Amino acid sequence: MRLTLALHPVTGLEFADATRLDGTRLQVDREELRQLLLKDRRLQSVDLETVCPGESSRVGDIFDILEPRAKEPGSGADFPGILGPYVLAGQGTTHVLRGSAVTVLDEGLPRAGGKLLEMGGEAGAATPYGALHHLVIIPHGVPGLPRHAFQNALRLASVTASVYLARAAVRRVPATIEVFDLEGPQVGGREGLLRAAFIGQIHGHQHGGEADEHILYGSNTQGMIPVPLHPNEWLDGAVVLSYWNNHNEETYFYQNHPVILELYRRHQAGELTFVGSIATVAASLEEERDRNCMVAAHLAKWTLGADVVLLTKYGGGAPHADMGLTARLCETMGMRTVVAVTGSAGDSQAESALLFNYPEVDAIVHVGGNGIKWAVGRPERVFAGTPEAAEALATLREVSASRVCGVANAQGASKVSITVY
Repeated sequence: MRLTLALHPVTGLEFADATRLDGTRLQVDREELRQLLLKDRRLQSVDLETVCPGESSRVGDIFDILEPRAKEPGSGADFPGILGPYVLAGQGTTHVLRGSAVTVLDEGLPRAGGKLLEMGGEAGAATPYGALHHLVIIPHGVPGLPRHAFQNALRLASVTASVYLARAAVRRVPATIEVFDLEGPQVGGREGLLRAAFIGQIHGHQHGGEADEHILYGSNTQGMIPVPLHPNEWLDGAVVLSYWNNHNEETYFYQNHPVILELYRRHQAGELTFVGSIATVAASLEEERDRNCMVAAHLAKWTLGADVVLLTKYGGGAPHADMGLTARLCETMGMRTVVAVTGSAGDSQAESALLFNYPEVDAIVHVGGNGIKWAVGRPERVFAGTPEAAEALATLREVSASRVCGVANAQGASKVSITVY
């Protein structure tokens, strides 16, 4: 399966009388996009703002961050199962506005206390998002709308805006292209190379799930057992963030999955053979955990034929146990493993990493840094879902890495980390 990403760099973002890509400047028709989003009758109004690198800006609370992407006509569906029909993601051509992001806020939290976007200072420099041009979308739900219905509206707004922006690049000649194809010509042959697989959690069921929650091809993952996915499917809209967004995850880093991209790079360099990936969930019941861990390990061994397996988790404490048990089963079946954990130094999150302690699972990468804190001042610009939340954000004097999107990234994109001795 072959996926081509047509990359269009964005070095500026502004509102204009039409949505277009003017060289490397993305111009957005604010009113046209607002009316498009308001077709969802669950929304009473929508505010749109821009936030760019180098600005003194703070934005929260974050529902999700996405990279604007749109499929070339005739080569697939945009976010299949959510916006488009059920077709296989990960093939054809997808246009990408590289250097930009759609950032959707959640007004449903009573005060600022969730994830935020910090564009300036040390905190802004510590996150990959500080270098992006953000279109900030602030939807306001109709009175009395149930919480899950509002979150569903936020999800629909996020993918709709992502595709709307990226369509400005469709039919334009990209600056560069990236091709992802495990079946194409290989460099250096494959004999004697380690066969590497990736097992990634996409939800933690300890947080529950809503019937209308889109995660995998529009599914809420309830009752899900591990399933093989082609790596391209992760990169092309098959997986999005769940409603529970407080655990160092954003859809942006599914679209640009650090582990998958690194395995692809090493595959294309002839250093290893990337044999595929498996999507799984962290269970809420012990019997489900035992089943899912067994199935994931056996898929890696007997379906993908892996020699080594890399594993990431979703969320905090409980998913450690699922990931650790899966890795242990892989090790007992002859596959070497590397697991990625998150947590803070000196608090209970560090202790949560001890939820498994298997001698066989001895390659552990810490991708956290949650314990890092930065002193901050009042920014020049603040955007939030409510005036109360905006004031709470404006008066912050300290922010932790656990609150700033992209700093302690569970998918391995972190710039900072903490070592606990």
